[in-house]
Amino acid sequence: MNPALSQFGVGMSRLSGVRAIMKDIVETLRSGAGREFINLSAGNPVILPEVEQLWRDCTMELLASAEYGEVVCRYGASQGYQPLIDAIVDEFNQRYGLQLTEKNILITPGSQSLYFYAANAFGGYTASGDLRQIVLPLSPDYTGYGGVTLTPEALIAYKPELEIDQTAHRFKYRPDFSQLQITENTGCVIFSRPCNPTGNVLSDDEVSKIATLAATQDVPVLIDSAYAPPFPALNFTDMTPTFGGNVLHCMSLSKAGLPGERIGIAIGDESLIQVLECFQTNMCIHSPRYGQAIAARAIRSGRLAEISEKKIRPFYQQKIGIVEETLDRCMPETLPWFLHRGEGAIFAWLWLKDLPVSDWEFYQQLKEVGVIVVPGSTFFPGLREDWAHKEQCLRISLTGTDQELEAAMQRLAEVANQVYHK
Repeated sequence: MNPALSQFGVGMSRLSGVRAIMKDIVETLRSGAGREFINLSAGNPVILPEVEQLWRDCTMELLASAEYGEVVCRYGASQGYQPLIDAIVDEFNQRYGLQLTEKNILITPGSQSLYFYAANAFGGYTASGDLRQIVLPLSPDYTGYGGVTLTPEALIAYKPELEIDQTAHRFKYRPDFSQLQITENTGCVIFSRPCNPTGNVLSDDEVSKIATLAATQDVPVLIDSAYAPPFPALNFTDMTPTFGGNVLHCMSLSKAGLPGERIGIAIGDESLIQVLECFQTNMCIHSPRYGQAIAARAIRSGRLAEISEKKIRPFYQQKIGIVEETLDRCMPETLPWFLHRGEGAIFAWLWLKDLPVSDWEFYQQLKEVGVIVVPGSTFFPGLREDWAHKEQCLRISLTGTDQELEAAMQRLAEVANQVYHK
């Protein structure tokens, strides 16, 4: 069949961002004819034994409990599974001194769905025909934001300031508050902290400035905290999560070991939660309850926060150390390469300034030496202006073994040297 698609159907049936690249990566691996690749493209977390055991234990507890049938064989409330909501309220009130109630929590099928709900509830065309923009205040950012809106023209991103340490070959993105505009035409603001793909962590002051700018226009700010504390706690620098007012603190349990169960969590003002809950009711009734039930046990026991801090964070922090050390040792000193400061998440972000070829061409040359990364240009959704920087970056997953990361960075350095001096 070849049915006619609606305007929304055309937009939502396209592969966006890194998903288009993943198609090429899958085809490369299939047609490799026995070649071995070091695949540093994945966003899948490494299955750590202690993390897997936690979820096995919680599953066994659920299976042995009297509530198993009620969890799996019954529909539930659109807002989420009540024991999970209660566990989140107690955990965050105790840990951060908040005064949350159950009305401040929404459980969704993954945090990606949260951004879809918000982008289309707060962004897009109003009843009077005005366009409300979805603002990404710091580009590059999560590629998935490029596909969440049914109104693509509503998405707008802002170019950052670059804080560069020439001697150390390091850099960091900062919001450019001289350019950032949050106005009466803004529907909502979204950014990740820690950031996928760069590992950037916006400072508490930067977050406060963005939230304050948005509050003056009564605009909600969604902070994508998929890598933030208390779980999975993939911050390598001190950071304080932000709550209250116009901020929606959005979490995911994917990087805490449950990507297959799709559990997103929104914490925010009751009025914002109600809008998103209604959206969810219309779309899918409620999030799957099995994952919620085992998550409630993991949070209530304290084991999830403990494993996040003592196992998950150190694992990836050691990996970024390997990337940094190997590039410092192997990259020619004369090349204009800059690694983004590794402040969190499970990726490294490399900027090859004045790269003589595009990021896509460099990605292809890396494949020739058996290394797969992700071209950086897929991580600038909503940034409409031309900027050479967009085609000079690479995202490197920290999910390889120590030996794979070291070997891959050595090969990358060799390819970079060849490309710059060809």
